[in-house]
Amino acid sequence: MPSLFEPLNIGALTAPHRVFMAPLTRGRSSRTHVPSELMIEYYTQRASAGLIITEATGISQQGMGWPYAPGIWSDEQVEAWKPVTDAVHAAGGRIDLQLWHMGRIVHPSFIGGATPVSASATTAPGSAHTYDGKQPYVQARPLTLDEIKRLLDDYEKAAANALAAGFDGVQIHAANGYLIDQFLRDNSNFRQDQYGGSVDNRIRLLLEVAERVVHTVGAERTGVRLSPNGDSQGVNDSDPNTLFSAAAAGLDKIGIAYLELREPGFDGTFGKADRPPVHPVIRKAFSGPLILNSDYTLERAQAALDAGEADAITFGRPFLANPDLPYRLSKGLALNEDVMATWYSQGPEGYIDYPFAD
Repeated sequence: MPSLFEPLNIGALTAPHRVFMAPLTRGRSSRTHVPSELMIEYYTQRASAGLIITEATGISQQGMGWPYAPGIWSDEQVEAWKPVTDAVHAAGGRIDLQLWHMGRIVHPSFIGGATPVSASATTAPGSAHTYDGKQPYVQARPLTLDEIKRLLDDYEKAAANALAAGFDGVQIHAANGYLIDQFLRDNSNFRQDQYGGSVDNRIRLLLEVAERVVHTVGAERTGVRLSPNGDSQGVNDSDPNTLFSAAAAGLDKIGIAYLELREPGFDGTFGKADRPPVHPVIRKAFSGPLILNSDYTLERAQAALDAGEADAITFGRPFLANPDLPYRLSKGLALNEDVMATWYSQGPEGYIDYPFAD
């Protein structure tokens, strides 16, 4: 079985090793969701990752509901991303942009008081992070069929913008209780049309988005992220094995470059999974590179590769505090501890000031 430090072909890219950087929301963009100059240094510091998958990046104003998160729908945003990708490439790195629509997680204050959208008229649990502090989520309204057509156009434009901004590829965010996940799972999708009811109907939006993105940037530059085995921001499914194996089989037929799974098995940011892992059935349904994520240590990561469960591992918080994580892991060096208070703050502290080992 491969070592974590052996190369891996993923579509159009060859990663020099299998220590990938997971998407990490950091809140360092402007209020109009334009990437900042700080982000150039942040991503360049982490260019030694086998692959960087950026923080979740909004495909449209309608889908954006996180303070100071970046977008990719405007020309200004595209131009602001270019120095980031140029710097990462100059440092020898590879970087994919994660495409994000938050669905019912968007608070009306982000979209001019409009009602957020979802698969069905449901409300997320808890409170939204807004520019005015935490506020309760509101009930979303179901997307109409015409709006779904426009949503697919938004994904296409965002994917094209990502390539124009210099990214090596894109990852479709279909995990963590956001819009596509709200369509996938049966406790948040109560539609009576072709996007609801059966498993084949509930995976339809995911596959249509994937097809549109693949048509735009190529299958070899398209990845997908799923979160299959438990509650995520209030969305869950009664039969995840059937649902996610069908989704994986559909994505395999489309021929995407890789599939990443955020599947908690240990204590993590979103808590513990409430059921056994689903990745074994996904592994059987998806023939491309499979990447696992969520609270992996070096030992757990290598064990997953040794068991044939995964081809690479995305590390999240360890990359936040250790810009040179692959080097530290390869040498068995101690890791910096991250500071939660600076996860989403707007300045350089806790962002670009974590020390390198050497």
